[in-house]
Amino acid sequence: MPTTLRFLLASFVATACLGSTAQAAEATSRLDDVVQRKVLNVCTTGDYRPFSYRADGANDFTGIDIDLARSLAKSLEAEAAFIQTKWSDLLVDFQTKCDIAMGGISKTLPRQRQVSMSALYMVNGKAPIVRCDDVSKYQSVAAINQPGTRVVVNPGGTNEKFAKASFDKAEIRMFPDNRTIFQEILDGRADVMVAESIEVKLQEKLHPGLCAVNPDQPLQYGEMGYLLPRGDVVFKDYVDQWMHLAKATGEFDAILQSNMK
Repeated sequence: MPTTLRFLLASFVATACLGSTAQAAEATSRLDDVVQRKVLNVCTTGDYRPFSYRADGANDFTGIDIDLARSLAKSLEAEAAFIQTKWSDLLVDFQTKCDIAMGGISKTLPRQRQVSMSALYMVNGKAPIVRCDDVSKYQSVAAINQPGTRVVVNPGGTNEKFAKASFDKAEIRMFPDNRTIFQEILDGRADVMVAESIEVKLQEKLHPGLCAVNPDQPLQYGEMGYLLPRGDVVFKDYVDQWMHLAKATGEFDAILQSNMK
């Protein structure tokens, strides 16, 4: 076979293979699955105000990302079905049960080694919350990281990782229920919790006597996004464009403000 003909044949085969691969990837996108079944399965913890919260005995979730999940589902002509998980099980539950995970999830490199993540939709670093009388005492990581300081933390997420990486001299105590953890500080059983700045801003409103410490100048930079199936570019592009439009139209800001009251 002449060299030129062999080259043309090889190019044709390669192009055909690439086309088949692209078509297969598009055909198997989670986007199409959601549209077909008309249900968007959303993993969420339900313990993280103002993003995702479900009180004991409540039938439904509330929060910024709950409202946004319903908006995303509506854009797909589907219904949002919420599947409760916990931070220690988040990745496994997402990979086996859900189309997307939403609820104040920090974008981290370890998570992105296992799943895809949406573009960031909020910058939100770590900030302390303490009894208001102690604000001047806990102004920095070094000030918190002292013998005798009792740091309380919920297990399984980036709060635990930050505390263990930052407070080797302080006493770190795990508390399993992130919905009631702030009461531990008010009741004097702990001194500090470090969480996302938007969370501590809300919790100081909900718990008179607690004050966020410099929440607009957080101890650590952080970004938030949504967990998505690894390699599904089609679905990720859709979610990112939906969020872009939600922000451009003012829907995002309206949802944010309504959940910060």
